[in-house]
Amino acid sequence: MEKLFIFQQFFILLALHVFSILPFSSAYTPPAEYFINCGSNSNFNGNGGRNFVGDRSSGVSFSVGQGSTVQDSSPSAGVSPLYQSARTYGEPSFYEFMIKESGTYFVRLHFFVSSSSNNLASAMFSVIASEFSLLSNFSVKNNPGLPVVKEFLVNVRAGRFRIHFVPTEGSNLAFINAIEVFLTPEKFINDTAPLITPADGRRNSFNNLQSQVLHTLYRINVGGPILTPETDTLWRNWIPDDSFLFNPRAARNSSFFGDPKYHLGTATEYIAPSPVYRTAKEFNIEAIQQLNLSSITWSFNVGKSSRHFVRLHFCDITNVFDSIVFNLSINNKFVERISSYEQVVQLETPFYFDFVVDSDESGIMNISIGLRSNSLNQNAFLNGIEIMEFMKKSDIVLPPEKPKSKRSNLFAIVGSVVGGAFVIILIVAVLVVLKCRKAKPAQSSTWPLPLPLYGRGSSYNRMSWTTANMSPFNLNLALRISHYEIEQSTKNFDSNLLIGEGGFGKVYEGLFRGKKVAVKRSEPGHGQGLLEFQTEIVVLSQIRHRHLVSLIGYCDERSEMILVYEFMERGTLRDNLYYSTPYPEESHGARSEISWKQRLEICIGAAKGLNYLHTGAAGRIIHRDIKPAVITSNRREEVNLAEWGMLWLRNGQLEKIIDPMLVDTINPNSLRKFAETAEKCLRPSGRERPTMKDVLWDLEYALQLQLTPMNSGPYEDSTTIASLEFSMPVLHRLPSNNFLAVGEEDATVLLGDGSGVTASQVFSTLRVGEAR
Repeated sequence: MEKLFIFQQFFILLALHVFSILPFSSAYTPPAEYFINCGSNSNFNGNGGRNFVGDRSSGVSFSVGQGSTVQDSSPSAGVSPLYQSARTYGEPSFYEFMIKESGTYFVRLHFFVSSSSNNLASAMFSVIASEFSLLSNFSVKNNPGLPVVKEFLVNVRAGRFRIHFVPTEGSNLAFINAIEVFLTPEKFINDTAPLITPADGRRNSFNNLQSQVLHTLYRINVGGPILTPETDTLWRNWIPDDSFLFNPRAARNSSFFGDPKYHLGTATEYIAPSPVYRTAKEFNIEAIQQLNLSSITWSFNVGKSSRHFVRLHFCDITNVFDSIVFNLSINNKFVERISSYEQVVQLETPFYFDFVVDSDESGIMNISIGLRSNSLNQNAFLNGIEIMEFMKKSDIVLPPEKPKSKRSNLFAIVGSVVGGAFVIILIVAVLVVLKCRKAKPAQSSTWPLPLPLYGRGSSYNRMSWTTANMSPFNLNLALRISHYEIEQSTKNFDSNLLIGEGGFGKVYEGLFRGKKVAVKRSEPGHGQGLLEFQTEIVVLSQIRHRHLVSLIGYCDERSEMILVYEFMERGTLRDNLYYSTPYPEESHGARSEISWKQRLEICIGAAKGLNYLHTGAAGRIIHRDIKPAVITSNRREEVNLAEWGMLWLRNGQLEKIIDPMLVDTINPNSLRKFAETAEKCLRPSGRERPTMKDVLWDLEYALQLQLTPMNSGPYEDSTTIASLEFSMPVLHRLPSNNFLAVGEEDATVLLGDGSGVTASQVFSTLRVGEAR
């Protein structure tokens, strides 16, 4: 039996000798991307051969969300160029990378605040990737003048990969100095590992480990010095272990001056570099005899009741002849019997163990190596420790992708207005700044085009429309309605059916072919021309959108100019916000119970209709007369709702004018986003106001925020535990221009080119020529 064992050992050693000449990581080459020098125009050749590319010259492979850049004009001596620029964000934004290969990726985020930078020092923000929260309420204010590097292992699929930066409310600032995103070697993290629970230390099995996001808390070079990225195969940082020893007298350093013997199937130089395996801690035999100790323990502060990935590195450099067998314990519970010969047979050959460890309420993790009485050599050793925290799914609502749109000289904005003495309602003002070329007098007119703001109503308002040169009119005769049918549908224009009137004429409720309709009749002598009337028919007959009233037909008999629209059955927005009272002047005092969610949905519907008019293939159509913006009030300051709302917003007391029925039902983040949108829409300069796409985007975001449950408390700062901040010696920036997110699946575009006319003062202003 003894001879058999000797032969087995011989053949194993022979096999290891043969395999030792093979390249162990031949399929993996340290990648050249992505290494990003944030906020900079120039590249920086970093430590260890990494080339950090300036993000201001971003190309196809990665892109940068909208933000600002800051440059340190007078950096302190010795500050790396990597930390002399940063990208900052005042709203949620992101970096996007094109990932070619699925797998586990290192994601490193570099932060640096100079001692004189009060602005960045006050920044507090969260970082999200792959729907996981990487950092929550993160701040670097406690580390001025020192770089802070946060490292993560993230499972990323091929395609677009985004890292989101979300400023914390009250801080309104996020920043980043540098980013690393690169693929790890294959099977860098195995998918299964033993699970150690705090109750009894029982070893269960944890699966799907590769799908988790891990945050590096500690990376310890046991028995050795600091290792910087230059000396690590994957540009990692390692720190000494001495400050974590429970009883430093129990251990002593051990070192080996040769190179560890990496073998196929065991640890590779990418699992840990050679310097880690060339040093270790072993028992200080004299001290443990005096102190009667049988173990060496390292203690680490970790999150309470959290889950961690633990990797322990071993390489027997302490023994010459006899095999060492010893115990490994985690949280004072035995988890593994360690025998180097059983693992790798040959001395000085690295190997490692992975565990998933659940911490208890103490927030302390103890890792111990202990003596075994049956070991021929009464010793134990450990070369390296890595502890990574399992990250949780983020509960922060990320804004949808901002629409990518080119601004033109058209500044048509829906103004979000704080409404009534009670409510913040919806978008009720449209501010338009148009720069139009001078036109001939015969080429201008005004036309009304209906836009319902809530379901079905009776608003038929003014718009201006711009398109290329129109061809002579070819009216759709299928839409023509006889004057007799008009008279029948309105009971010969019965005054009891009158539902609205204005400078253009009168609007009647009618019943046309069994369907309720709105009949708009131009009054004689109001300046309506045939050309203008025909223009409106051409335009309106080819606009189709669920949030816009459709044209049903027209009548041009007996010199009449009549348009028939679908009837807005559910009334106006005002009808739905306020109950009717016997006294119209007091109707604003009777409030309905429309929820904040419903009000936001009303806003979004109106914004979708306006956005379709502004950007649809029918040309640029600008609504110029959105009404639900003044109220009847004895107090002058309350009459103009926009001005009144902005007054309270500037005073920081917006909640004072919320409808009492909505108090305690509005998510404060949703209200804040809505108010921000209103403020931007009401800015005096058109160039400062957002496009309608941006308004729609912001409203969708406000709705998402409203649908998000409020947190019971603030996010825990991921730096509050005593984690590894990777403090290194100092040796040497909401986005509106990204991608369209809000789909207009409910829009149907039919309009092609038409002929060129403009109108005067009766209906919508349809201005033909170049859109400005």
